[in-house]
Amino acid sequence: MPLNYASSKFEAVFDFDNLCAEKVKVEGKMAEASFWDNQEAAQQTVAQLKKLNVSIDPVEAASALCADQRANIELSKEFGAAEVRDDLLRVSGQLSDSIDSLELQVMLGGEHDSRNAFLTLQSGAGGVDATDFAEMLMRMYVRWAEANEFEVEELELLSSDEGGIRHATLLIKGPFVYGKLSAERGVHRLVRISPYDSQGRRHTSFAAIEIMPELDKDAAIEIDMSDVRIDTYRAGGAGGQHVNKTDSAVRMTHEPSGIVVQCQNERSQLKNREIAKSMLASKLYELREREKNAELQAMYGSQGEISWGSQIRSYVLHPYQMVKDHRTSHEVGNTQAVLEGDINPFIEAYLRTRFD
Repeated sequence: MPLNYASSKFEAVFDFDNLCAEKVKVEGKMAEASFWDNQEAAQQTVAQLKKLNVSIDPVEAASALCADQRANIELSKEFGAAEVRDDLLRVSGQLSDSIDSLELQVMLGGEHDSRNAFLTLQSGAGGVDATDFAEMLMRMYVRWAEANEFEVEELELLSSDEGGIRHATLLIKGPFVYGKLSAERGVHRLVRISPYDSQGRRHTSFAAIEIMPELDKDAAIEIDMSDVRIDTYRAGGAGGQHVNKTDSAVRMTHEPSGIVVQCQNERSQLKNREIAKSMLASKLYELREREKNAELQAMYGSQGEISWGSQIRSYVLHPYQMVKDHRTSHEVGNTQAVLEGDINPFIEAYLRTRFD
């Protein structure tokens, strides 16, 4: 394919001109003197610009590399291929990486893929090893978010008395977070020598990850609040001045479905109610989608059991070191890097199989 044709095709496929026009409008709005008068609206506009840049930057990079390679080819005609061989190889490698980024953008074209995401962790079978594993996974996702310059809010955390966490909910904000983290939905398995076993035996434990999109306030998810029981309670804390001394934590129970959400992040009960309602809307949306989607139904099972036979990925720390995704067969021997947040290769491998 001629490089100038490839460059124009990149721009056409990704609706580049309209994206750039939208970016100009957003930047114009941000330049207004009154832009920060409405903090919430301003933050939404900043997030919109970030999302636009995520779509625009790879196209610009690929087009620029096509131009560079065209120049290298012209130089090779004039001076011989040997003179520009290194540049030809370098730009070819960069162009290959750039095309991979563009392919990933195509894969993130789902209805809600561009949104922020609620990530819920739940420990499963395995006792204290399972609660420890859930905490390891939470750290992994926080590190992943930080490495990708996403924002993380801890909305709910239920610790285990023995160590680790039983349940936690994070809100991760950034462009296409939901689309990427949808690859993480399901049961994860850990195999290791348990630090809690005095005899040093190998243990297997499980934790489940649930991913939901953060929906707009005007999203088409109708919630009849007469179906919702609202309880308030005092959130636990580490002690000292940061303990929540008022009953501002909120628990919402949607009685028809049995869905329960909680938020204890904010000191304001009103704010916690807003976040909990947003979480409930997302869970109801996910429930509706799961009922329509046979793949998700099979993944969770009728009871959503977090144990043997349902895992999507295994983290084996003993007798060998390996993290393997059972859906894609993608595997990595550097388990420490994965547990420190290096999960993009797993996400991309899953997205590619889903797209195929």
